[in-house]
Parts: sequence; C-alpha cells; structure tokens
Amino acid sequence: MVFAVQMNCESRPQPRRAGQQGLTLVELIVAFSILLILSTMAVPLARHQIVRQREKELRRDLDDMRAAIDKYKDYCDAGKLQATNPDAYCYPLTLESLVDGVKLANKISGNGDTGKIRFLRRIPKDPFTGDADWGKRSMQDEPDSTSWGGQNVFDVYSKSLDKGSDGTPYSQW
Repeated sequence: MVFAVQMNCESRPQPRRAGQQGLTLVELIVAFSILLILSTMAVPLARHQIVRQREKELRRDLDDMRAAIDKYKDYCDAGKLQATNPDAYCYPLTLESLVDGVKLANKISGNGDTGKIRFLRRIPKDPFTGDADWGKRSMQDEPDSTSWGGQNVFDVYSKSLDKGSDGTPYSQW
C-alpha cells in the first residue's frame, strides 16, 4: 500500500474554525491599553480615599479625647473626683491619667473595687504621624500655641505638619 501525502507549499493563514479560540496581537494591545488607562486613573483615587479615611480617623480621635477631657472637667467641677493640683483648674494633668483612671471622691474602696474612673480606654495613635504623642495645650497657653505649658491638658491637636483636604493644617483641627 502506498500512501499519498499531499503537502501544501503555500503558506497562507488558515481561517478560524468554529471551535478555535484566541486573540490576535491587536486585540491584546487594545485590551492592555485600556487596562493601563483605567489603572492610572484608579491609583490617584485610591490615594485620595486613603487620605480621606485618615482624616476621618483623626477627627474621631480628636473628638474622643476632647470629650474625655470635658467629661473629666465635668466630674471634677461636680466634686466627684479627688482634688488634684489647684493650678490645673479641674483639667487632667496628663492624657495618661485619663487612661490610668482617677480616684473618685468620697468612695470607699473594697471588695476589689479600685474606686477609679477611666475616661479613655487608650490614647489613640495619630493617623498621620503614627505616634500616640499628641500636641497638648493647657488652659494657660495661647489658643494657637504649639508648646505645652504643662500645667494641665485643656486641648489636644495633631503634630502633623501636613494640610488637610480643606487646606487647613491638621494641627488646627
């Protein structure tokens, strides 16, 4: 038996068959170009979203600490806390005292009760500096002062030198 082999010497592209799949080079270039354009648009949006999230966290942390300072002041003014330094004007001496707790006035401790009240669970970290060291102002300091007098903690602010999305420095929030 002799088998006849027929060879096609012409090299022309064969048309696609119904079951054949694949992409041409032009289709791949177009698809990658579209992906490149979309990704270059998405990166700045993602960065902006991260900054907005940190700004929300900064506002929440400042509000929490200021609320704790105000609650401490209210308790002290009502005589519910043991007397502290008279130069403190019923404000906490440090932020750490809000976490550690302050002894209540006229409270007899017993049965494992420490007779302390805590105003903060922890001192939050500044989302922009990554540090729990906040700028502090005492009641005796100027409202825009950047150095703490050390007499008490009247207000807190961020030590970040950056500006917010509204153009104001984070230290003025």
